[in-house]
Amino acid sequence: MKLWGRWAVAALLAAPSPVFASDEWLPVRETSMVLGNQSPLDFSSILPNPPIEDGSRLLTGKQGNLVRASAPDKPVKLLCASLAWSPASGGFPNHADADLYAAQLAKHGYNIARLHFVDASLMFGRNPDFDFDPETLDRVHYLLAALKRNGIYWIMDGLSSWRGAYGGYDDRWEPSSDLKLALYFDGKAFDHWLEFQRRFLTLVNPYTGTAPINDSALALVILVNENNIEFDSIVREREGKPHYDDRLKLPFNAWLKQRYGSSDALSKAWPDLKSDERLEDASIALPKSRYEDSPRLKDLQAFFVSVETSTTARMTDALRGLGYRGEISNFNNWPTIQTTLSREALPVITMNTYQDWVGSYSPGATLTQKSSLDDGAGYMRLIAAARWLGKPFVVSEYDHLFWNRYRYEAGLVMPAYAAQQGWDVLCRHAHGPIILKYGEPYPHKKGMLPYAIALDPVARAGETLAALLFRRGDVATSKLTIPFLVRGAQDLTDDMQAREPEQLTELGLVGAIGMTKAAAGSLSAGQPRSSVDPQAILDAAKAAGLLATDNQTDLKTGLYESDTGELLLDRLRGQLRVSTPKTEAVAFSTLREPVNLGSVRVEASDGNGLLAVSVVDDAESIAQSHRLLVIYATDAHNTGMKFRDDEEKVIADFGQLPVLIRKGYVDLSLTLAKGEWRLTPVTLNGIASTAAGQVITPAGFRLSNDAASGPTTFFLLETD
Repeated sequence: MKLWGRWAVAALLAAPSPVFASDEWLPVRETSMVLGNQSPLDFSSILPNPPIEDGSRLLTGKQGNLVRASAPDKPVKLLCASLAWSPASGGFPNHADADLYAAQLAKHGYNIARLHFVDASLMFGRNPDFDFDPETLDRVHYLLAALKRNGIYWIMDGLSSWRGAYGGYDDRWEPSSDLKLALYFDGKAFDHWLEFQRRFLTLVNPYTGTAPINDSALALVILVNENNIEFDSIVREREGKPHYDDRLKLPFNAWLKQRYGSSDALSKAWPDLKSDERLEDASIALPKSRYEDSPRLKDLQAFFVSVETSTTARMTDALRGLGYRGEISNFNNWPTIQTTLSREALPVITMNTYQDWVGSYSPGATLTQKSSLDDGAGYMRLIAAARWLGKPFVVSEYDHLFWNRYRYEAGLVMPAYAAQQGWDVLCRHAHGPIILKYGEPYPHKKGMLPYAIALDPVARAGETLAALLFRRGDVATSKLTIPFLVRGAQDLTDDMQAREPEQLTELGLVGAIGMTKAAAGSLSAGQPRSSVDPQAILDAAKAAGLLATDNQTDLKTGLYESDTGELLLDRLRGQLRVSTPKTEAVAFSTLREPVNLGSVRVEASDGNGLLAVSVVDDAESIAQSHRLLVIYATDAHNTGMKFRDDEEKVIADFGQLPVLIRKGYVDLSLTLAKGEWRLTPVTLNGIASTAAGQVITPAGFRLSNDAASGPTTFFLLETD
């Protein structure tokens, strides 16, 4: 779940002073963030986007990955640009900016974009139903065309806003109505959803000459964003109101009647059935609490599976009836056993996940300040366990949120494990992943905020690395797959929140994991899960020659090495190490001793952070390369940012621009090709600052982000 509340300006309850010294935080100097054609951060030659034509439509290949129709045996990795614009973040760009923005996305390595809350933007300030704002509609159409011209596919939500295309509302980004629930039970709500698809998707785009629904660039439609019945009820939960909406009662009673036939039969399954509850008069009550485990909750879950599955089938048929031929998904969050069953029939699985979720932009908003490595990349494993094997897997949203001081981890954790798991699309959620300049006059652009990664140098450094690790494929896909057996409704428990066991999802740090109906043998996690020993599975993998006998994984101490040998997560040290031919990297909360990654050795550091060295020429390895991109990310704050506590968990004031980067350094030693090597800082907008460059000795040098050209996260290492 993410934040959709309106920007709030509230008086502080206290007036705390900043918690950091000014000489430790360096102000960002850049204003324009447009990459030039010769920029070291321009990946368009490394990661070119081929034209999107009829033959390049994306579809599911025989191996269960996304492929182009013209190359059905070649999986396509898609780095996704999240475009969740609203008036508070500037809205959809004008034509000139759309051209520039789309071209910049391609330079940064993006080849697909997710358009999110388009319904809210089209209906903002409009009163009649379906009365789309004509200027916004024109801008959406032009942007779609600009993206397509730059080889960037589209993902769209069939519905994002709880207000849909109903007119007369100003709370379109908030969970203020029950529309997502009504879609399951109210024919008028379903018809409203379908009418929006017809009016928007089937309308010919004047800039492409084709309706989006028929365009090869439209790769995926998520029928409704985050529409699981249980999750939606939690989002709209309010004190003093029942946990479950009363409109569920009659359909639930009808489902129970079909399943049990009589009250007597139901009473044998439900020890808590009251004497005044009878199937015959549809008086069976809904559970009073979702947190008190019971057979009643177990049956409610099975009811949800039935309703969610049938409604998705109906929506799919309706969309196909309009002429749509692309991929379809639904239920893109909430990784419970129940929702796994609801996803089984989907052709594509989509999931959202967050580390250290933030629920408000107002003073008093909180986060935990926890590292994702402390719990073994738990937010990644949550969605890994929601995957169905043999189907494309799309991360439609993820983030390690600002102002968490460990968010540099996201640039390594998610792209590295997404590649290792063999996932298809990776989308870090944002208002937009890049900006064209700092200082735009919109509330959500006046400083860094959660869900606004474009202004955050730490997040941008991570996205740059993701283009190489995930889309370029620097991290290899696991050859070891560990299936998790799913039987069906009998896997449900009395616990509405039940998920796959943590001790079993940790296997996803070693090999690929996912759900299947056909798992069997010693290399799978069978049923019941409580009887499965993860160590026995690893031992069986070694016996079968699928896992090296010297694999370092130690489940007891929290050390996990991937079957490829490229990834090593150490929970005790707070480190993730990546060692591949083209990229070597480490995210570290502690560095008590040197870290040897292969060609790169990190000797020391003055604080936590992310360090990566990647090949950006034609070389096959770092040791052979003559041109390397070095990424070093620490932390960043806004100027004047204040907290209500010493641990920086509770925000008092987000502050404003300019962004401040935490000063830091790492001492490195590298094994590189012979020659004279020059280290050149690269500004945040991609300019190699040759005047600030220096000749270094790869065998030992210090890398500081306090460059003469200004604080940065990027450097070039070059030799003739």
